[in-house]
Amino acid sequence: MAGLVPAIHVFISPIDAAKTWMPGTRPGMTRKGLLTFIPPSPLALVDPCSPFGGRMDAIATTRLTDAQRLDWLRLIRSDNIGPRTFRSLVNHFGSARAALERLPELARRGGASRHQRICSEKDARAELATAERLGVRLIAPGEGGYPPRLAVVDDAPPLLGVRGGLDVLERPMIAIVGSRNASGAGLKFASQLARDLGNAGFVVVSGLARGIDQSAHRASIESGTVAVLAGGHDQVYPPEHADLLAAIVASGAAISEMPPGHAPRARDFPRRNRLISGSSIGVVVVEAALRSGSLITARIAAEQGREVFAVPGSPLDPRAAGTNDLIKQGATLITDASDIIQAVEPIMERGIELREPDEDPLAGDPDASDRERIVGLLGPTPILLDDLIRLAGASPAIVRTVLLELDLAGRLERHGGGLVSLA
Repeated sequence: MAGLVPAIHVFISPIDAAKTWMPGTRPGMTRKGLLTFIPPSPLALVDPCSPFGGRMDAIATTRLTDAQRLDWLRLIRSDNIGPRTFRSLVNHFGSARAALERLPELARRGGASRHQRICSEKDARAELATAERLGVRLIAPGEGGYPPRLAVVDDAPPLLGVRGGLDVLERPMIAIVGSRNASGAGLKFASQLARDLGNAGFVVVSGLARGIDQSAHRASIESGTVAVLAGGHDQVYPPEHADLLAAIVASGAAISEMPPGHAPRARDFPRRNRLISGSSIGVVVVEAALRSGSLITARIAAEQGREVFAVPGSPLDPRAAGTNDLIKQGATLITDASDIIQAVEPIMERGIELREPDEDPLAGDPDASDRERIVGLLGPTPILLDDLIRLAGASPAIVRTVLLELDLAGRLERHGGGLVSLA
């Protein structure tokens, strides 16, 4: 296995960025006598599908060839393949093409009740052609334009559809999310916060939703903002934000892991939320009811090791119940942009931490007795992977292999925090 060679990072503090960054300019533009703002570069690790081999434990440094990109797209668009499964398969078989050849056998071993659809080369080429017509580039972790912080989360998309500028995606981001049914005060605060963060050199990332999201986007168009979509790039939601999205893409960017033509469903929004939090240094929640989707973003952010900030509100306003509860649970209370800048400055100085490599390889073909015992321990109630390994009395490699087979057969559900259950 090739060694992991970290690239050189150059960071400036948010305070220096505030001195250097001018709204409406792009990274690298300076004022006389001040330092240039330099966005963080991706951490360098070997690309698993490159000709010289390696693992997909964090970020690649070499651009994918056209053939590799096609294979990656085919694999991630095949049935029951998510980002974690994609990484396990590529690490084990050495390339996406080799993994594609083994999918039917693995799904059969997992007890698949029907034929698994494997994305054809024709369908993948058609998607690439549609993406090109839409101005969308499919970017792999480590390639220019892939958000560096997103690239190191466990379930980072193997290919991210990007429309707009690439440089804005490599600058430090702060997420601002909140209620769709926001109050006037909430909208005003989100707008002011986004404007101040933009003036300090940060990119504002949000989900293009009604209410707080759109307010944050509109206030940071000049300084740079990123919209994360729940559907394909040609499926704008809500539809009335089509003009806003066009303005965002003109000076910032939009990203999505979904294929063109994919209309967003309810289950796609939590998946989108992990991209919002994963791309950012921290997530700010401005107004959220107790059952708000913004609290899902906050929870995912905490699981990803991101900072969580919350704006306090009146106990009498149900739209502040969620944010007030976040503060009780330990989120950082903020009242202006300086609170955020002070909190994230030490994080930026440390740079981006690599994800721990997956040291447990997959097994070849587990014994029937091992497979039966592991499946028997699973049920509809989620169980920790570590507990499953201990109770099964099998090696981590065997347990992971059986889980992968179940995943490919559509029989496994993965939850946050290393929990798994039968689907």
